[in-house]
Amino acid sequence: MARNVLGTPLESCCTRPMTGFFRTGRCDTGPDDVGLHLVCARMTEAFLAFSVERGNDLVTPHPEFGFPGLKPGDCWCLCVQRWKEALEAGVAPPVRLASTHLSALEFVDLADLKVHALDDPDAP
Repeated sequence: MARNVLGTPLESCCTRPMTGFFRTGRCDTGPDDVGLHLVCARMTEAFLAFSVERGNDLVTPHPEFGFPGLKPGDCWCLCVQRWKEALEAGVAPPVRLASTHLSALEFVDLADLKVHALDDPDAP
């Protein structure tokens, strides 16, 4: 069973919209997940604009891929390197620690994740 950055079992990130590399609602990973979709984050306007600027448009729907497009308030399993870039740019979206995969700690510090943690542990 996968673990989160707190060392407990990995919790669901979001099912509306359905997220995760495997579209299970969890930020699980595997050998095919080259982007490492490990960080469960709640989207903000600033982050979504940043992501578009970086060439990853998370806003525009792509129904042909089952992607509804994201809006502020949606949760999504982000690529850990994109979250780190956003952190360095000052626009890191808040994260749900219980839903962020333990492997994220190979790329970002737990202290940085905690600074950006959602206050509500039950937040979607």
